[in-house]
Amino acid sequence: MVTPSQVYRSTRSDSTETRSFEEAVLQGLATDGGLFIPPTIPHVSAETLKQWSKLSFQDLAFEIMSLYIARDEIPSEDLKALVDRSYSTFRSKDVTPLVKNLTGSKENIHILELFHGPTYAFKDVALQFVGNLFEYFLQRFNQGKQDSEKKKLTVVGATSGDTGSAAIYGLRGKKDVSVFILYPTGRISPIQEEQMTTVPDKNVQTLSVNGTFDNCQDIVKAIFGDKDFNSGHHVGAVNSINWARILAQITYYFYSYFQVTDGKDEKVKFVVPSGNFGDILAGYFAKKMGLPIEKLVIATNENDILDRFLKSGTYERSDAVAATLSPAMDILISSNFERLLWFLARENLTANGSDDLKAGEIVNNWFHQLKTAGKFIVDPKIIAGASVDFASERVSNEETISTIKDIYQNSENPKKYILDPHTAVGVCATKRVIAKDSNDANLHYISLSTAHPAKFADAVNKALSEFEGYSFEKDVLPAELKKLSTLEKRLKFVEKPDIELVKNAIEEELVKMGL
Repeated sequence: MVTPSQVYRSTRSDSTETRSFEEAVLQGLATDGGLFIPPTIPHVSAETLKQWSKLSFQDLAFEIMSLYIARDEIPSEDLKALVDRSYSTFRSKDVTPLVKNLTGSKENIHILELFHGPTYAFKDVALQFVGNLFEYFLQRFNQGKQDSEKKKLTVVGATSGDTGSAAIYGLRGKKDVSVFILYPTGRISPIQEEQMTTVPDKNVQTLSVNGTFDNCQDIVKAIFGDKDFNSGHHVGAVNSINWARILAQITYYFYSYFQVTDGKDEKVKFVVPSGNFGDILAGYFAKKMGLPIEKLVIATNENDILDRFLKSGTYERSDAVAATLSPAMDILISSNFERLLWFLARENLTANGSDDLKAGEIVNNWFHQLKTAGKFIVDPKIIAGASVDFASERVSNEETISTIKDIYQNSENPKKYILDPHTAVGVCATKRVIAKDSNDANLHYISLSTAHPAKFADAVNKALSEFEGYSFEKDVLPAELKKLSTLEKRLKFVEKPDIELVKNAIEEELVKMGL
C-alpha cells in the first residue's frame, strides 16, 4: 500500500500528475523544470521518536526512508541491504559522529562531522546511497533482457567542489551507468579536482568547463530539458535536485539530535553552511516530521542570496559570483530553495494552506520571473512563514579565517581542532546566534561540518601557518588524500559554457565507454 508521503509531484506543476519514488529518483528533474517533492510530509509521534533515539545510524536511516518509499517499490529487506551497503564505506561506526562541547560547556557548540565517507565530504552520506539506488533499479529492470533492450543511465551533474567526487565514488564501476561531472575550471580546490580526475573506472568522465558553477548548473538543467537528448541517453541526476539526496540527509538531523539530548527534553538549533540549500532542507523535513528543532540557521558566505532573501523578500541573482574561501558555497542561485518555496507558497498563499495545484502555479510564476527579469519578490507572508523555521547569517572571508584561528586556539574537546572554511562559516554564524540568545544554558547548537579541512589547504594554511608547530601534512592531510597527487589525471576540457559543446563531449565519451 502506497501512503501519501510516498508519492511525488513537481514544484512547478499545476496538475495532479504524480510520480513514484523510482520515477522521481531516476528522472531527477521534472519535465516542467521543477523539482520532485513529497507534498505530504509524514509525522512522527513522540513515542516513535523515543524508540528511534536508541537506534544505530543505519537502522534509523531505514526507518526514515521507509516512510518515503513504498514497500511495493523496494521491499523492506532490499532497502535494509541498500542502507547497510551504503554506509559500510564510512570510516566511523557512527557514520556521522558528533563532537560534543567543542569550546566547553558554556557555549554548547557541538560539531556534526559529516566527512567520514569515501571522499571526506558530507555529500557521501547521500551519494553512496544514491549510487546503490541507481544500480538496484537498473539491475531489476534489466534482469533477463538482451543488451539491446537494457536501460542504461547517463548521469550528468555539476559541482562546485564536493558533489562531483562524491557522485563519482558513489557510481564508479556501477553496471549500465555512466557518469559525467561538470566543474568550473580553476574554481575548485586541487584535492577536489584530483579526487574526481584520478578515478580510473571507465564509466566516469569529468568535464572541466571554462566558466562558473552556475554556468555548469545551467547546462545540466538545459540537458534535462532537452527531450531528444534525454530520451536517447536516459539522463539521471545526482545533484541535490535529486530527491533521494535530501531523503538520505534527513537521517543525521535525527541522529545528532538524539546524541546531543540523550533523550532529555532540551532545545536544539542547527546551523548549516548553505549554498544550494539541500543540506539544510533535509533539516526542514526533519522538523516538519516532528523532530523538536528550535530553529534552522542558514550560514552563507559572501554569495548571500539566501540571507538577502530572508531579510528583503527579494530573490535576485547577483551580477557575478564572488570567489571566496568556501568555494562549494559560491553559488548565485540555490537550486533546492525552490522546494521550500513550494511548501511556503502552499501554506501561506493558498486556500486553507492545502492547495497543491495553486502552489505549483505560484512557484512556476516566480521562476519564470527569475528567468526573464532576474528576480522575483514574494508576499510578506512568505518571509513571515520562513522565519518560523529559519534564521540566517552572512560570513565574510576575513571572519572565516578568524574563526579557523579562534577554534584552533580555544577548542577544548579536542584541543587544536581544525575547521575547513565551510564549517568555519557555520561556526562563526553559530557564535553570533549564541550571542543573540544570551547564552541560554538549556539550548544546544549543532553546527554541521561539511568537509574535511584537508580539502581546502589554501584557506586552512592561510589561517594556521603562523602558529608554531603547525604542519598541514602532519596535522591535516590524511594519507589517502596525500597519494592523489601521484596518480594519473583524466579529464576533458570544454572551452566555454555551451550546451552543445557539452552534449558533444558526452556523446564522444559514451562511444569510448561502449555505452
